[in-house]
Amino acid sequence: MMDEKALYQRWLELAVDDPDLHRELSEIAGREEEIFDRFYRELEFGTAGLRGVIGAGTNRMNIYTVRKATQGLAMMLKERSDAPMVAISYDSRIKSDLFAREAARVLAGNGVKAWLYPELMPTPALSFAVRELRCQAGIMVTASHNPAKYNGYKAYGADGCQLGTEESARVLEHANSVDLFTGVKLADYDEALRTGMIELIGEEVVQSFLDHVQAQAIRKGICERAGLKVVYTPLNGAGNRCVRSILDRIGVKDVVTVPEQEKPDGNFTTCPFPNPEIREALQKGLDLCEKENPSILLATDPDCDRVGIAVNHHGEYILLTGNEVGVLLTHYIATSRTELGTMPKDPIVVKTIVTTSMVNNMGEDLDIQVIDILTGFKYIGEQIALLEAKGEENRFLLGFEESYGYLSGTYVRDKDAVVASMLICEMTAYYKEQGMTLVDALQKLYEKYGVHKNVQSNFYCEGASGMQRMAELMNSLRTDPPKALAGLKVVAVADYETSVKKRVDGGETPITLPKSNVLSYDLEGDCQVVIRPSGTEPKIKAYYMVKADTQQRADEIAQKLVADVTSLLGF
Repeated sequence: MMDEKALYQRWLELAVDDPDLHRELSEIAGREEEIFDRFYRELEFGTAGLRGVIGAGTNRMNIYTVRKATQGLAMMLKERSDAPMVAISYDSRIKSDLFAREAARVLAGNGVKAWLYPELMPTPALSFAVRELRCQAGIMVTASHNPAKYNGYKAYGADGCQLGTEESARVLEHANSVDLFTGVKLADYDEALRTGMIELIGEEVVQSFLDHVQAQAIRKGICERAGLKVVYTPLNGAGNRCVRSILDRIGVKDVVTVPEQEKPDGNFTTCPFPNPEIREALQKGLDLCEKENPSILLATDPDCDRVGIAVNHHGEYILLTGNEVGVLLTHYIATSRTELGTMPKDPIVVKTIVTTSMVNNMGEDLDIQVIDILTGFKYIGEQIALLEAKGEENRFLLGFEESYGYLSGTYVRDKDAVVASMLICEMTAYYKEQGMTLVDALQKLYEKYGVHKNVQSNFYCEGASGMQRMAELMNSLRTDPPKALAGLKVVAVADYETSVKKRVDGGETPITLPKSNVLSYDLEGDCQVVIRPSGTEPKIKAYYMVKADTQQRADEIAQKLVADVTSLLGF
């Protein structure tokens, strides 16, 4: 491979298709650190696709890195199908529409038909289109909730799930075999539209998606009857049309949208971190709530696969976590469907291993099988596929993860903030009719199942040495596991890389999930700590799952766990 300076010169000569890139390259002339950072490596196509800072260079998101990845995808598909088709969608991020169009041109240039949404659409609408149009793959141009300087590219398989490890590796292998300037086949966009190699996805697909979402409603008409009022913010992303459409369909007629965050804006001017997990991202919505006095605030992230909420609890707006909303949805769906006689035989809820164990307690009580899977919604999609293969997909009630992603129904294979927004509103209306808020409902569940508190720490390992430090920390934890945390004895250690759970009494249990660089510590009193490196950012993540008799005791244990793990990792 050429050195950074040679690559820079080559890009300066050949990267002429996007004037922004050429201008950027000219501006960094002679700035060695800037040049190095852009060219010292290539953005690699992994199981999460591509993600990086937008700009010029091999280590950036731009039309050339997108074209190269898409060339690899096209080559993989042509190996496996005579006439493959790919659905493409994009969100509001800077250059998302351009990257989607360029991906379509590459596919068409390789003889792969591209179905392209004519406007920005949520990630779940992309997963739906793959299945509805019987495509062999899908592309979603998004960097989810990252800051504005990022963009990304998620690839999906024929089942509507994100690509698996084997397929992703094959795409990377093919992409690495071509030169990003001379080895990519590229069709003329207008000509490809004329010949049908690129076709715009019709309105009927959008309406079919919304039909499938609406089919997951449980108590028809309850939102209209309850006179629900909602403040909604799409955080300048792709959720505005679909979320408002579904709320209108189910009778939520009084929806006030946050004006500063209604329209697409890839700069995310009013929410630098457009992540519904973060209070600052919801601040404009919370300000509007003080004026409008709604029952609930909904906030969807830029690609509308995750939703955060704030509940009007007697005039105070209280943010609920992804775990809390997941628990409420599980209980509401299960008890409502049982009451209405629509509960399937042997129902299933699927969650990740870092998601609250309260659902497991609830599952035992409600006679629901709870399946724990690795972090990543594609694993929830895999569980749906296993049920579908047996003709038992109706057993699936809900899949969710602590990071605000939920799915009810089997029409897509990714988290869906459109259906989650609908069910959250329906659930809010249900409790409103009983004179309760979601906060009241959660408190009643704590009284029944014990107080569960879930918190998380992020330990950043930046720079060139960051990956090495992360590896050393995980290795240290494996070779010298803690005996106690927060004064609670460690009673078992699960290592998902060796697929063994060892109890301190000497017993061992095999772990049947795929191998993964994750360590889990079971503590006295049904508490747990899970530690893993992030798959998309240079950080180690620690999850603390606490169960206690009172909120005060849960807070104390959680605080001590955070302090002990922080010290253990040397931060």
